[in-house]
Amino acid sequence: MVMDYGLVGKTVLVTASSKGLGFATARLFAAEGANVMLSSRSDTALQDAVDRIVRETGNRNVAWCPADVSAQDDVAHLFDETERVFAGVDILINNAGGPPQGNFDTTTDEQWAGAFELTLMSVIRATRRALPHMRARQWGRIVNFASSSIKQPLDNLILSNTYRTGLVGLGKSLATELAPDHILVNTLGPGRIATDRVAAIDATRAHSLGVDVEEVERESRRQIPLGRYGSPDEFAAMAVFLGSPANGYVTGQAIVVDGGLVKSL
Repeated sequence: MVMDYGLVGKTVLVTASSKGLGFATARLFAAEGANVMLSSRSDTALQDAVDRIVRETGNRNVAWCPADVSAQDDVAHLFDETERVFAGVDILINNAGGPPQGNFDTTTDEQWAGAFELTLMSVIRATRRALPHMRARQWGRIVNFASSSIKQPLDNLILSNTYRTGLVGLGKSLATELAPDHILVNTLGPGRIATDRVAAIDATRAHSLGVDVEEVERESRRQIPLGRYGSPDEFAAMAVFLGSPANGYVTGQAIVVDGGLVKSL
């Protein structure tokens, strides 16, 4: 039996979607028949991503708009363009690049402020713009991408640990406030997924320890019960379910996709 996600005719906006988790999620939404708007800061990367999705899925209802989600005017333009092309956002996937690595002593005020705009205010502003259409339709789905740090803080990632746990509080509050409008809100945290971001974190750790990056990867795999890094497509499968009509009763949750890595309850 093939599961019907009910996405034909729905419009999804996926931010930071020219590569990595955002791209995998946008591609799977397109494969399921949704109208998809991709966004990132690079025009060239976006055009390449859209061309690939159309080629691989056969869905031509895929568009792109460049935007830096940490910039308020860019977010406004992104929604204006999405509404022009697709008449509104039914499903909002809030994704952004990770804030800089670092610990408390090395993190500057400017980095704190930048990470706040990138990680938290980007979600607040995008959600604010998506809600009028969702409320008018009395239906909507919002999925906020975070990190496994929402369950267990990660070393040398104090900005991520701080602001991404804030996304959990925001999502929980919105789930309660928006339930009467049939809008479901969830937070999704990737663990050790094979992306450029994780590769960069592994490389930084290898340098600090004075070892090869392969050794860091082997140690990471030993800590994961499934014994491997996840794929972006495995993460995307959960994102698409949470963002689809197939999900009718999961809201206000913070879920990690991590192969069993996080041991906290």
